[in-house]
Amino acid sequence: MAGRLAGKVAIVTGAGSRAEGIGNGKAAAMLFAREGARVLCADLVLERAQETVAAIAQEGGKAAAFAADVSRSADCKAMVAAAVEHFGRLDVLHNNVGFGAPFQALEDVTEEAWDQVMAVNVRGMVLSAQAAAPELKAAGGGSIINISSIAALRSLPGPAANSTAYATSKAGVIGLTINLAGQLAPHRIRVNCIVPGQVYTPMVAWRLTPDERNTRTMQGLIQDEGTGWDIGWAAVYFASDESRWVTGQALTVDAGLTLTTR
Repeated sequence: MAGRLAGKVAIVTGAGSRAEGIGNGKAAAMLFAREGARVLCADLVLERAQETVAAIAQEGGKAAAFAADVSRSADCKAMVAAAVEHFGRLDVLHNNVGFGAPFQALEDVTEEAWDQVMAVNVRGMVLSAQAAAPELKAAGGGSIINISSIAALRSLPGPAANSTAYATSKAGVIGLTINLAGQLAPHRIRVNCIVPGQVYTPMVAWRLTPDERNTRTMQGLIQDEGTGWDIGWAAVYFASDESRWVTGQALTVDAGLTLTTR
């Protein structure tokens, strides 16, 4: 542990993994704790958050679990209140929750699916930031980190090309990041965005054959498989004072996939 986040308190939403393995949120929560932060691990399913807390405790870190539906304002306010109650302050909000909607081409998009994706992937980040901002201001500043996707930057091959609502929501996250960076800069609250590539996490593992997994691995300029840890380390940078002069940025972490025509 290098202590890059020593003394800080962080909330990580979507901090649990939906199946065996390490997702982006669980990796970020564990790395935050390894770097000295105290972490409130929030997830829609409490047991998933508790698993992450147990993993952090096993390594000697400090964390607490909280169940929250970030698409609900009351849950977001309660989540922030719980972080302050447990740890006394708030310095970092890591908006990791994301809903991978069923693939729907334009002609197949339903109002219900569209609204659900937007509620979780965009409204959830707005409501979480809204709830966290007063505590970040009280702390003298801090960091909000949003998770987008390369689906916001390029059309993906295969069935993923039909992720109409998901891709739109993730593009909205980038726009939200830029807007909030401008609004919150006077309070020394930095707002940045991570744009993950095709990382291998429990969210996608269930639907990939071994051949499909290998194809994804070979599509980037760096032909090596990305994991939740790669996204988590980017979050550590944005959470730390190393990024004190960085705001409104979208950092693409994708092995160079968005630079290729593959």
